[in-house]
Amino acid sequence: MIIDPWSSQNYDYDKLFDNFGISRFEEHLWKDFPSPPFFFKRGIVFGHRGFDAIKYSIKNSSPWALLTGLMPSGKMHFGHKIVIDQAIYYQKLGADINIAVADMEAYATRGYSLKEARKIAIEEYILNYIALGLKPCRIYFQSENHHVKDIAYLLSKKSNLSQVNAIYGFSGSTNMAHVFAPFIQTGDILHVQLEEYGGLRPTLVPVGVDQDPHIRFCRDLASANRLYSIIPQNGKIGIFVKIDENIKELLDEAEEVIKEEGEVVERKDGYKAIYAKVNDLYALDRKLAEVERKHDAYSFLLPSSTYHRFISGLDGNKMSSSRPQYALFLTDEKEQIKKKVMAAKTGGRISAEEQRKYGGEPEKCMIYELFTYGIVKNDEELKEIYEDCRSGKMLCGHCKKKAYELITEFLDELREKREQARDVINEYLP
Repeated sequence: MIIDPWSSQNYDYDKLFDNFGISRFEEHLWKDFPSPPFFFKRGIVFGHRGFDAIKYSIKNSSPWALLTGLMPSGKMHFGHKIVIDQAIYYQKLGADINIAVADMEAYATRGYSLKEARKIAIEEYILNYIALGLKPCRIYFQSENHHVKDIAYLLSKKSNLSQVNAIYGFSGSTNMAHVFAPFIQTGDILHVQLEEYGGLRPTLVPVGVDQDPHIRFCRDLASANRLYSIIPQNGKIGIFVKIDENIKELLDEAEEVIKEEGEVVERKDGYKAIYAKVNDLYALDRKLAEVERKHDAYSFLLPSSTYHRFISGLDGNKMSSSRPQYALFLTDEKEQIKKKVMAAKTGGRISAEEQRKYGGEPEKCMIYELFTYGIVKNDEELKEIYEDCRSGKMLCGHCKKKAYELITEFLDELREKREQARDVINEYLP
């Protein structure tokens, strides 16, 4: 099974846990966070890789970064909004927000020039991000950041074409700029751990599951470029040197770090290994990565990721800019919204009489799904809508009218804030 980051696939989310090793995003990971957001409570964020490191950083008020990106190849719709909703929430929890404009990827995979990509990024995305409530942060363009491109090139030495093809399913006709795009994404994710951008620290990448190949590939490259591997085993931690040079020196330095975080149980130079008990695995990992950098290694902490469910288009398929009649864009006018909402697929019965008799099926309704993705903010109100639909008390026409009113109210306010954002956009751009 291949996940294609550049297609419009539909996903059976339950299969992703077994097929790709994604972990379930369970309540214990976020229940202690202040004011848990709707995308946690309503199960929209459903999976993760390594989120425990982010939870650790939030709990201990230690530095951490968030890296997300935007593809400047179409208009921003409600499906894109869920990413920035997360960035805004994490910004309040202390995340250092970094946003990559994937102009090089748009050139390689979508055929946009860098100039076209820049215009789309600003007009369709960045102004909306500011209007939605994102505070000043770092937004950059891939094509203008040499650190991103340097990391992409340097770390690519630890990869090969077979690995890339196995993850992405490239064919012999795939252009090489497209093949190199995943390496650029790796540069995006990892460069925020360079000293110039804040140093070694946990990094979260919130994405839709279609971007998981980039996460897996990045984590593989980050791991391959480490000099130490850390493996929990039988109540202890094994620290192993992965290279065949400077073994004694690396073991000596690891031993000093271990003594700061716990105790050495056993050292086996012949196996290039130290076994230890440590109190803080995350601190150990970071300090060992710092040791590696003193040896000129390209060392990074493995990035973490979360995965959110895609909002459906108004016909029940994936919402996409390439299907504008079924997508709700943040720049749509009232008449466009009305036309789209009134034509949306619902979970209603074939007649009002049957609806009242048998009730509706909100699980199959695109309008109810819009409500769950933040259009209705109050959980009790959302529950009431669900129950009124199931009981037949509420008909689809009433629900669509409510959706139209809430969406247009939201977009009217956003339109005004978007114009105000033009006055401050330079605080976000390099």
